[in-house]
Amino acid sequence: MRTALVYHEEMTAARLLWDDPECEIERPERLTAAVERLQQGGLEQRCLQLAAREASEAELGLVHSPEYVSLMRGTQALSTEELQALSGQYDAVYFHPSTFHCARLAAGAALQLVDAVLTGTAHNGLALVRPPGHHSQRAAANGFCVFNNVAIAARYAQKRHGVHRILIVDWDVHHGQGIQYIFEDDPSVLYFSWHRYEHGRFWPYLRESDADAVGLGPGRGFTVNLPWNQVGMGNADYMAAFLHVLLPVAFEALTRQLGIPRGRCRPLPSASPTSRSCCKCWPAAGSVLCWSALESIQSVRAAQAPHWTSLWQQGSTPTLSLSTCSPERRPSPVSPGGPKCKAAEAQTSAVLSSLLDRLHLCATPPVRTAIALTAPAAAMVLPPDILRQEESAPREETQAWARLHEALTQDTAFTALGKVLHLLNGILDGQVSSGIATTPAAASTLEVVLRQGLSHGAQRVFCVALGQLDRPPDLANDGRTLWLNIRGKEAAALSTLHVSVPLSGTTGGFLSCILALVLPLAYGFQPDLVLVALGPAHGLQDPQAALLAALLRGPAGGRVLVLVEQESTCQLVGVLARVLHGDPPPSLGPFSVASPDDVQALVHLRGQLEAQWEMLQVAAPSGVP
Repeated sequence: MRTALVYHEEMTAARLLWDDPECEIERPERLTAAVERLQQGGLEQRCLQLAAREASEAELGLVHSPEYVSLMRGTQALSTEELQALSGQYDAVYFHPSTFHCARLAAGAALQLVDAVLTGTAHNGLALVRPPGHHSQRAAANGFCVFNNVAIAARYAQKRHGVHRILIVDWDVHHGQGIQYIFEDDPSVLYFSWHRYEHGRFWPYLRESDADAVGLGPGRGFTVNLPWNQVGMGNADYMAAFLHVLLPVAFEALTRQLGIPRGRCRPLPSASPTSRSCCKCWPAAGSVLCWSALESIQSVRAAQAPHWTSLWQQGSTPTLSLSTCSPERRPSPVSPGGPKCKAAEAQTSAVLSSLLDRLHLCATPPVRTAIALTAPAAAMVLPPDILRQEESAPREETQAWARLHEALTQDTAFTALGKVLHLLNGILDGQVSSGIATTPAAASTLEVVLRQGLSHGAQRVFCVALGQLDRPPDLANDGRTLWLNIRGKEAAALSTLHVSVPLSGTTGGFLSCILALVLPLAYGFQPDLVLVALGPAHGLQDPQAALLAALLRGPAGGRVLVLVEQESTCQLVGVLARVLHGDPPPSLGPFSVASPDDVQALVHLRGQLEAQWEMLQVAAPSGVP
């Protein structure tokens, strides 16, 4: 069982006892609707189900003051009139005799999830909780939130399990100012929030919700706010934020050794502080990026660049030439329970419903990860549910493909090809999610697998070739194959769909390449299948190969096939199998800054490609009004 689901029906007990249009949207149905959709989509029964427990008052005290916890405990005995009077002392909050119990269950659910994941009972998990928590502060309820569930869970993970570094990603229409206040001077917790802001005209109307609020004292740079100043942000906008803000900062933070000061970073020039844009978008290959979203992303990168080397190593300078919007065209202030907020909630509900419908329609492959080896590897330790595949494709099919390359007619290569084709067919037929195969003839096998994938139903294949592997010269230029070489010192965009980039020898250079080039290309291309080939002299360390494979699971819905040269170690094959199966990749080691040559190569490639690849357009293309 790999995913835990923590919930308790008693969290639905609290409800509004008087008329309050601002608070009426916080109702039990917000929780029960989520549970029902998980049940309808067949997801609940696939999880390890845990009943939430109450957090102790000592656990609540990890974040909240004793006086505040005592005040909340006292709400259990208050009359309706007294509850209403107390509620009026806070912003957008109501209390009920069951509030204290519900809020302790909500916090306790988060703690149970921390325990389940950090003790290995579950790989990951979801806690469905009510009331929410991210607005709650040390001694104040706020925005429907009583106890700050996530902040308590973070402190609990540190105290109980000895976790040193924590990343909190706060994805909500509102800014979680409560979490920000609690950790704003703490470099052990990196807080990232993207939220509707509208230049301060959306609740909670705080100046510190903007991009230039970066933390205090030793925590500077560990608060990252991405404010959306227009509504209607789509998948492309969030993906751009992932690739150009969240992931670079998160990887640098989590690979940095605690106690080692950050090197001095050259700041990027700020986006124009007086220029505000309307939400102007332009079409490109794939989805559409919003102009206002790019402005927000650039503002965050400019504010954070003095604190994170990874934001100025990607080779993109946030210089924008933006048209202005008059104040009259900006939206009026919007409160949590207002009609615009209700409309946003309805839109969010529709999006989530559509997503769950798609999840329900996509059957889970019977085999999550399979491995096909050319020789037995008894010493390789793998999770028991990783399939060691021994079957091969029909001999006639294997012979037909082997005739294309003399190297594949040799006994060992021929046997390996049969196993690879069987594994590939299983992935394309939906029987296997991902796989790894070893071969003594990586170049020839890669070409066969690529052609078989395209002829067997894959509409688009993204091929990442490392080492001495060249793109087949007669491969059709029909837009169905994106070929990326990572090797040597060559940086070239031979075409929009044929790119070569050097392999960096530093952690920072490698991460910049993956986050600023490989993933934007992958998500922009939207492949049905990802092929990763580690050929002769590929040069990757095991943690680098594992991270690359793990990150490339996303663009193709988990359909990744990794080909590994037979001479590679069992340790490499084992770690690749585990990350494709869902385990976290091993650490890359201490963070090291990219070399000037690495940065220049990345700048050069992005400059050649960004006109055709929208996900590379961190800075807006010239000529856009």
